Amino acid sequence: MSEQPTETLRETVRRRYAAAAVKVAEGGTACCGPHPVEVDEHFGSTLYTADERDALPAGAVAASLGCGNPTAVADLHEGERVLDLGSGGGIDVLLSARRVGPTGKAYGLDMTDEMLQLALANARKAGAANAEFLKGTIEAIPLPAGSIDVVISNCVINLSTDKATVFAETFRVLTPGGRIGVSDVVADDTLTPAQRAERGDHVGCIAGALSFTEYREGLEAAGFMDVEITPTHSVADGMHSAVIHATKPRTGAKTSRATGSADACCGVNAFRTPAETSADPRDTATGAKTASGRGRRSGPEQP
Repeated sequence: MSEQPTETLRETVRRRYAAAAVKVAEGGTACCGPHPVEVDEHFGSTLYTADERDALPAGAVAASLGCGNPTAVADLHEGERVLDLGSGGGIDVLLSARRVGPTGKAYGLDMTDEMLQLALANARKAGAANAEFLKGTIEAIPLPAGSIDVVISNCVINLSTDKATVFAETFRVLTPGGRIGVSDVVADDTLTPAQRAERGDHVGCIAGALSFTEYREGLEAAGFMDVEITPTHSVADGMHSAVIHATKPRTGAKTSRATGSADACCGVNAFRTPAETSADPRDTATGAKTASGRGRRSGPEQP
């Protein structure tokens, strides 16, 4: 399998999702509303209930490119602070904002200007005053340590070329006792990276997927405990959409090396454009590799 440089892969991902956002935005001017971007039956808005889709702006639904519905498994509660890694058109942020209520907060993080602009427009249409969108990468989350109760993500972590840092950053921003509820593509342990690439490309959420064991061990190395990985449906031969749960220990949590963040939140107001950001988010968090260490293991049942 030929390896592409990290920045080349990231730019390929950015272009793909920028094009999807533009397509949805252009569709918004048509009489029938936004048209869904091209995905197969394993991805997209069909993984949400009809009630959830009907409650949101059409642009948020049309831009859905995920492999699951993390808000359905994250067990969100009133007043919690939620962060969506790779928030796209905002569907999971808006659903989270409704669940945590006016005393809670839902943040969305995305690196693509076009998706952020679409998400901001969708938040306005939904009247989501407790939704806020940040520009940045999931390897350098622009939020202070211990500021988030729940991290969700929908088929985005597999796109990162530095998943160890993503796990470390996720651990850093969570409060003690905080948790993750993630939908992602996971490979059978028997598949090599080359075999995963044969089943689909990186930008299509296949080639970059971790195996069940790799995913579990990566989270445990970052300090998480009670890791559970439950496959939900097949997306390719030996590749599965899965729900991943894990918890940051309440006490005695090991300190990740990715802790050089600012102590004050510097997020973008939900109704500002990315160009109006008052500070460069990259200045507020330092990405780093995780420290070694293991949490308690809880394995999945594989199909």
